[in-house]
Amino acid sequence: MIGISPDPVEAVAKFDDKFSLSFTLLADADHAVADAYGTWAEKSMYGKKYMGTQRATFIIDPEGRIAKVFPKVSPKTHDEVVLNALAALTP
Repeated sequence: MIGISPDPVEAVAKFDDKFSLSFTLLADADHAVADAYGTWAEKSMYGKKYMGTQRATFIIDPEGRIAKVFPKVSPKTHDEVVLNALAALTP
């Protein structure tokens, strides 16, 4: 599992140190990866529009192809949803 954040390397490293993440967290400060995966999008908060990362999960198969996309994630149930999808994809 790999997480990708639009924050700079220093901020990602500080976040990783603070929370002792059990997965790799990469920095995408220029949002090139978010652009490539279509997750750099216009967002809105309190009527103000801005560009930011839409949280999404991509399951990549062993051949490097996208096998499943979860365009909107709920942190409360997302782990179970992804585990079930992985189980369904496993022959």
